[in-house]
Amino acid sequence: MAGEQDVDKPGFLERQRAARPWLDHILRSASRYQEHMGDYYAAGLTYFTVLALVPIIMLAFSIAGFVLAGRPELLDELRDGIAQNIPGELGVTVQQLIDSAIDSRGAVGIVGLFTASYAGLSWMANLRDALTAMWDHPREKGNFAVAKLRDGGALLGLGAAMIVSLGLSAISSGSLMRRIVERLGLENLLGIGVALRIAALAIAVLGTSAVFTWVIARLPREPVTFRSAIRAGILAGIGFEILKQLGSVYLDVVLVSPAGVAFGPILGVLVFANLTARLVLFSTAFAASSRENLALAHVPAPDSAVITPRLEVHEGPGMRRGLALLGAGVVGGVLAGLRLRRR
Repeated sequence: MAGEQDVDKPGFLERQRAARPWLDHILRSASRYQEHMGDYYAAGLTYFTVLALVPIIMLAFSIAGFVLAGRPELLDELRDGIAQNIPGELGVTVQQLIDSAIDSRGAVGIVGLFTASYAGLSWMANLRDALTAMWDHPREKGNFAVAKLRDGGALLGLGAAMIVSLGLSAISSGSLMRRIVERLGLENLLGIGVALRIAALAIAVLGTSAVFTWVIARLPREPVTFRSAIRAGILAGIGFEILKQLGSVYLDVVLVSPAGVAFGPILGVLVFANLTARLVLFSTAFAASSRENLALAHVPAPDSAVITPRLEVHEGPGMRRGLALLGAGVVGGVLAGLRLRRR
């Protein structure tokens, strides 16, 4: 009896999950993330993110080339800044790249525009498929051209959301906040520096959380309500700000050596892109694993029943079996007759 009671008694983890709903929610999210191949999708998103960076940089260099070609004083300031902050051969190389971008800004811009459009649509398609997988929504392929148009619209929407986020980040930048404080005459107030940092961080988290909420709610192939994605968006926003702070610390540590200058940023981009993809997908699984969404989750229909008639043909007894039955009958009759005569 004692052994049966020990078997039926829930384990430590089960008791903790029952006592702490937040822990149960996190474990459900982690299980959903693993079951729907979150790491696999994150690896694909990392590849397409890095692939899209090259044409985006080409396009940015082309735009910068057009701007700098008409503003020689701005070009001189940029060169002076490079000489001061990037010493040695690397600074000379960067200056040569800028000069090349100005000289070939037209061709670089055209190639960058087409390749950036292709890479951006591929990245968006993979992101939407990954988010849809975390929600476990049924998905039909549909028309290829219509799907690409929708991906393009989603890419433009994400760009607009990022512009809003960057605007909030600019508002929360230290220099702008300091100017506002100086205009108000509060620069000598005790603790104003700490308050400015907290306010800047809060505004940055708010803007990033808004972008991630939009991503989690609107980018899956089957959109969900914003209410379902708000908590997940806040989780992703806080996690992204932590990754940004860790990234700045990483660059400060790595960029002190020539080898770190050459390879550190590349490795940093790869790791940062992969961690960000995992964060977004886990946050989406977190939203999909809430109890209200589990109650409304899509339940696939069971497989259709197949009724297959079966016809069994029983043949009559063969010759051997017939003789055996006849012999048994004769023996049974003789025995019955002998019993009757004895009576």
